[in-house]
Amino acid sequence: MNIWWIMLLGGAITFGMRFSFIYLFGKFHIPETLRRALRYVPPAVLSAIIAPELLYPAGQLDFSLGNTRLLAGLVATAVAWFSKNTLLTILAGMVALFLFQVL
Repeated sequence: MNIWWIMLLGGAITFGMRFSFIYLFGKFHIPETLRRALRYVPPAVLSAIIAPELLYPAGQLDFSLGNTRLLAGLVATAVAWFSKNTLLTILAGMVALFLFQVL
């Protein structure tokens, strides 16, 4: 029964934190400079998550052609650059990773 209380409390705390930001966002004046800076947060967070997976696949820096994740990431980057399609980018990266690992 304790696990249910922990899950409910954790969910309530998470909801409260997110709701407070949404609710308070309209109440305070946020400078335009900060608004522009906040637009870069999602790409920065995504890069921080993806870069270690591509560059440190075995716990050490690897720029070799044997790094299949880096090669698949480069393919996905090229597809994203030319197509501007998120779903196509994800699919191309997954297929490229699969093919590089098989070959």
